[in-house]
Amino acid sequence: MNPITDKITRILKLEQEKGCQDTAVIGGLESFIQRWKDDVTKSHPDQETAELAKFVADRLSDYASREVPARTDAIKQVMDRLRKVPQREGKPAPRTAPPRHRSKRPAQRPQNLEMPIQSLSGISETYARRLARLGIKTVRDLLFHFPHRYDDYSALKQISALMYGEEVTISGAVQRITNRQNRRGIIITTGIISDGTGQIQATWFNQPYLLKSLAPGRKIVLSGKVDEYLGRLTFQSPTWEPLEREHIHTGRLVPVYPLTEGIGRLWMRRLLKRVVDRWARGVPDPLPPAIREKYKLLGLAEALKQMHFPDNWDRLAQARRRLSFDEFLWIQIGVLRQRRRWHAQTGRAITVRPEIVETFQSTLPFTLTGAQQRSLEEILQDLGKGEPMSRLLQGDVGSGKTVVAAIALLVTMADGLQGAVMAPTEILAEQHYKTFTKLFAENGKTNLPCPTLRLLTGSLSKKERELTLAEIEAGKANIVIGTHAIIQKGVNFHDLGMAIIDEQHRFGVQQRALLRSKGHYPHILVMSATPIPRSLSLTLYGDLDLSVIDEMPAGRQQTTTKWLTPQERERAYAFVRRQVQEGRQAFIICPLVEASDKIEAKAAVDEHARLQKEIFPDLKLGLLHGRMKANEKEDTMQRFYRQELDVLVSTSVVEVGIDVPNASVMLVEGADRFGLAQLHQFRGRVGRGEHKSYCLLLSDASSTEAETRLRALEETTDGFALAEVDMEMRGPGEFFGTRQSGLPDLRVAKLSDTDVLVEAREAAQEIITADPTLSRPEHRLVVKQVDAFWQQSADLS
Repeated sequence: MNPITDKITRILKLEQEKGCQDTAVIGGLESFIQRWKDDVTKSHPDQETAELAKFVADRLSDYASREVPARTDAIKQVMDRLRKVPQREGKPAPRTAPPRHRSKRPAQRPQNLEMPIQSLSGISETYARRLARLGIKTVRDLLFHFPHRYDDYSALKQISALMYGEEVTISGAVQRITNRQNRRGIIITTGIISDGTGQIQATWFNQPYLLKSLAPGRKIVLSGKVDEYLGRLTFQSPTWEPLEREHIHTGRLVPVYPLTEGIGRLWMRRLLKRVVDRWARGVPDPLPPAIREKYKLLGLAEALKQMHFPDNWDRLAQARRRLSFDEFLWIQIGVLRQRRRWHAQTGRAITVRPEIVETFQSTLPFTLTGAQQRSLEEILQDLGKGEPMSRLLQGDVGSGKTVVAAIALLVTMADGLQGAVMAPTEILAEQHYKTFTKLFAENGKTNLPCPTLRLLTGSLSKKERELTLAEIEAGKANIVIGTHAIIQKGVNFHDLGMAIIDEQHRFGVQQRALLRSKGHYPHILVMSATPIPRSLSLTLYGDLDLSVIDEMPAGRQQTTTKWLTPQERERAYAFVRRQVQEGRQAFIICPLVEASDKIEAKAAVDEHARLQKEIFPDLKLGLLHGRMKANEKEDTMQRFYRQELDVLVSTSVVEVGIDVPNASVMLVEGADRFGLAQLHQFRGRVGRGEHKSYCLLLSDASSTEAETRLRALEETTDGFALAEVDMEMRGPGEFFGTRQSGLPDLRVAKLSDTDVLVEAREAAQEIITADPTLSRPEHRLVVKQVDAFWQQSADLS
């Protein structure tokens, strides 16, 4: 006789005899197991009994919602374990401590959220590997694996009120249930469910065990889409649950999770329900209570519970707000902490000589716009301070950022320090080199300092590179322009005073940090031709001061943009030909190929061959793609620039850095595959000369989203307005291209949630102001979360 196992063994044997239909005890096996577990752990408070009770409860969890084969297997596992329990006397084991202390201890035990997922009952090594494909390796990962949508089955409807096409939940009793096999061997289970107001037929395929699970008289809840067959309303493969239990698949807002091969939606939902119920309450809440109260936020445990299994839409919104607030807060604290660290460094004040600035501006063939002048003054003011500048200069394509940067470099050089400009591609670096050389060409005639410029790229010969490096180290090269070659080992500046990073989002963190390390806390200016929405600037560049050139120079050509369907392609080709006949040139951008740059390059080669042979056999076509060698790209660009080529067929490599004043047409194939910001950058490649320019977008716009993007591009040339639309539609990660934003993955927050973003930034400033080093006890968990969050991208250089 064993008082621990006898009762449960009898009940499980009875359940086996009844075919595992969950009819051995009134109220179902799950509720009995829970009562049994409570009873035996109280009467036998020893470790061995606790482990046995946990094993039984875990193996039989979600018993009512399992199919019969799964129930049979679970009971077999439990019975095998019970047989191995040694016989005991009827008396409970003596207590070694007062009962009240015993009962409290489990609640105080900290939960290990980093526990491997296979430690949970029911997760085999096979399932662990499948879950790993979803990024789920620990219990914490599971808790933060959120639904990507919810099906609303919360309102029960009467059968008599159902309408075709509705997604509904009903409750009723099974009237009859039958199995039949069709000619193809598929077993079709058909049930009739009644709720007193009417009847409806439900059909399932290849689930013969439902004949026992849905025995006549059983009361169930059904959710699904109302279909029609031979004039009658029906359900096809609806989800169902017993009426008496807590529902997770029906009768509520039902979570729909991201899945992978081998992981079913019902299995994932049951697993998450079990994990949320068991573990969510043990997740420590890192937000200080004062912050939670001030911003009226849910506790973290409740937010997790409501994100997975919301009581209603309002509670779901509250949960989203709390978790979005957390993500924004970790970003804001990260960038503000970095900003404080950077500004705490002692830099060198550069002497700004107004006469140099004024004289240089007088040599320019144009007058700076008000926005350029304002941005220049902000930069020069920073240079004159004793702390290192850390500023973002934002400006649309053609807004005149380069001339502002040139003046800042000239001021730095005039004070005896070196300047550096780092660009993401050789083409762009060479473009800058030519532009700066041209801007400084008149300096000697006006007694201005004449800087010695050097270009440092991977294309230099060994001898050229060695000579350039020697000039940089000796201080003979005043301004160095190049690619990431600038930050490589062996590049030693004599005295770097200012560094400019162009197109910041194309560089990783380490590059930014390495450039800073090339001098004694040099002044840093980040330039971006990609208009960035203010919400993203606050988030991504919160550690930088912001200057915006939001005004275009006088006389800048407006480019006419037209969206054409594929049926109008011949018309577009004819227009390109007319422009070439008038002495202009054109770009043709190949469709974006997601698979790889190798496949994209092949597509570009094929498209170039087709256009040359079939469409423009009498014109000179060039080809540019990412797999070409640097010298091949440069040669092609030089030929296009010198007007030796009429049309340049290219992949998206032309997005930045190509300035051909004679080019007047930008034709983009498959325009719906590109983001708004990228299309706007393409458009910026034309209209840089005196001729009227055009951007033609070829696309069938198969989705509403694509149509919205293309219409927006037709209607406005304001890059900042387009950026807001683009980011709202696609999110920050896609906004910059795959993982180029440097922003950690946001699981819940959307950068369109500006109200929450502003609140989180305010809270971050409060925390950093009150505790700059985040060393107070109440901020211990905050620091842990911020560090863990930013480890995803490490962009805190």
